[in-house]
Amino acid sequence: MASQREEAIVHYNEAEAYELAASMDRAIYYVYLLKKGPTWSPDSSPEITTLQEAHLRNLRRLVDEGKLVLNGPLLDAFQLGGDIRGIGVLKASSLAEAQEWISTDPMVKVGRLVFEIHAWMVAKGILP
Repeated sequence: MASQREEAIVHYNEAEAYELAASMDRAIYYVYLLKKGPTWSPDSSPEITTLQEAHLRNLRRLVDEGKLVLNGPLLDAFQLGGDIRGIGVLKASSLAEAQEWISTDPMVKVGRLVFEIHAWMVAKGILP
């Protein structure tokens, strides 16, 4: 017999989400949270500076390609040492595509940051 936890696990149905959004005249975007990863540290070094520059170039590339709509750091998390380092919104055709795009981040590739991503339904026309 399945436990309550196992019964509560719901799998994301992308087709159903897009049908719902269309029926409500809404759009789907993908919100990501960038969090401290297993190799994150508060230290500063020339290597980390280079990695940060590559991270920012990658974000700029995603903007230039029309994939990244919004992004930025969470300033309170920076001041207070919180785990969430930044957030962003991607305009992708699927959750898998959005995951693929955020996985190109150099900080994610080396484990300094990890991401959590969610499908987000918003009114059409609010975001590009």
